[in-house]
Order: sequence, then C-alpha cells, then structure tokens
Amino acid sequence: MGRLQIEAPGDVCLNPNCRAEGGVLRAPEDDEELQAVLAELGNYDLASGYTSAIQASIDYVLDGARTWRFDLRSPDVHPGERASVGAKLEYEVQRVFDWRKVKPLDIELAGIPVDIKATVGKNWTIPTEAHCHLCICTQIRLEENIHRTLLIRTHRSWLHRGDGNNDGKRGIAAEAKRNWSVPLYDWTPIPTNPLTLLTEEQIEEVFEDGAGQEVRLLRLFEHLPGIVIGRSVILTVCAGRKDPMRRARAVKERAAARGQLVLVGTWLADRAQARKYGFEIGPEDWVAIPTS
Repeated sequence: MGRLQIEAPGDVCLNPNCRAEGGVLRAPEDDEELQAVLAELGNYDLASGYTSAIQASIDYVLDGARTWRFDLRSPDVHPGERASVGAKLEYEVQRVFDWRKVKPLDIELAGIPVDIKATVGKNWTIPTEAHCHLCICTQIRLEENIHRTLLIRTHRSWLHRGDGNNDGKRGIAAEAKRNWSVPLYDWTPIPTNPLTLLTEEQIEEVFEDGAGQEVRLLRLFEHLPGIVIGRSVILTVCAGRKDPMRRARAVKERAAARGQLVLVGTWLADRAQARKYGFEIGPEDWVAIPTS
C-alpha cells in the first residue's frame, strides 16, 4: 500500500459539511478561528497544567490506594487501563483549566467549539462530530515519560480514509500532523513516581506483608532521601490501611532518631524549612533530609 495522499491548503475538503468557509482547507496561519483559539490558549500555562492533569489521570487509573500499583508500564496494568489515561485526561484538563463543558464538542475557547483528545499511543481517534473542527491533541509517551500537545483542525481530508473504526472514528494523517498542526508546548517531562526509583529489594521491604504503616513509611523515607514524595505515594505505600496521612505525619520523631529530618508540607513552618534546604514542597508533600 502506498503513502496516503491527502489534500493540501487551497484544496476543497472531502467533507461536504466542512466548517471552514467554502470548505477550503487552510494552513494554520490562515485559519482565523484557529488563530483566535491559539491566542486564548496563550493565557494559560499549558505545559504545567497538562503535566498536573496527566499525573492526576495516571494516579486515577493506577488506583494505588487500593491496588499498591505505582508504575503504569507494569505488567500488572492491563493495556486497556493504560489507554484509559487518555480518556480520563480529557476531563482532568477541563478541571485544571476550569474549562466548562460546552456542546457540541468538549469546550469553547474564544467562542469557538473545540474538542479535547489525548492518547498514550501514536495517534488520536477523531469522532465524526469533530471532523473539520479544532482539536487540542495531547500525546503521552509512557516509555520516555514525556508529553506534548498540538492544536489542529481535523479536516476530514486530513484524516485516514475509509470508514474508520466501529464508531466511525479516524486517525490523523501523519502529513497533516507534521505540516498543519501547531505545537502548544514542546515535549515535557512527566514527573517520575518516587516508588519507581526503588530497587526490587527495597520495594519488598517497603511493601512487606505484616509491616505497619509507620514501619513502611520509615523504610520509604530511608530509601528515598532528598526525594519529594507526594500524597499518592503515601496512599499507595499504606494501601488499604486507616488514616495513612496521620501516620505519615506521626513518623517525624522516629525518623529523627534515625538521623532523618522529615518535613511535612501540611505545616507552613516545615515548608519554609524545606526551602532552606533547597526543596519546594506543596501542602500534600513530604521530604526526608539526612541529618547525619
């Protein structure tokens, strides 16, 4: 099979109901609606907001507080669960940026309908109702732990041909993505879950059957000195146990006796002290700093 030949700017779109004026394909710089949405998006810290939304989506799918899972690439995670990160992300970005759901697509920006799409694969599936509309498309590369987001008008002429999948959804042609999308931010790292930094032996120690919450947490802090540890990590280590946050705050004295200063973001004084050591911790973060 040869390379897909697609129409270029100046041609007429294959979609008889194309949203563009006269159904004419236009390059991003000539697309007035795309430029208006792009200007509106300039009011947001997109890279930071999407990073936060992706973290929340991954945590939601892993459900570490019940499953003890902390690595989306683990064999314990079904491929379908990994794929569901993209679906969850569509809702998380609306929450992070306070974008209200507006029909006929996901949101409106600058008064223009915009669809939100995300994938952990190489392409997005564009539903029929979003053909020839503007789409914000996020790609997550799990193996490299990075993500990026593009803005593109998903003209039917710029999608794969045929009937699509069972729902009529079609992927974006590589040439269209390469030539007529607008990057909203460059490839950006997804923060590493601290638990993935542990060796297999350390994981066995932290998650030892029968070990109490405080014992698990003390081992966690000892194995990860100087690493900022978030709430989701604490919940995963203490999965299925009662009141893990209180237990995490309670280990400060025991940790100090072992030569570790455990700082808890719940307390403003601890956050200020963490900054003196060069760490920025949020209200739901912990960091253990060796003192001897």
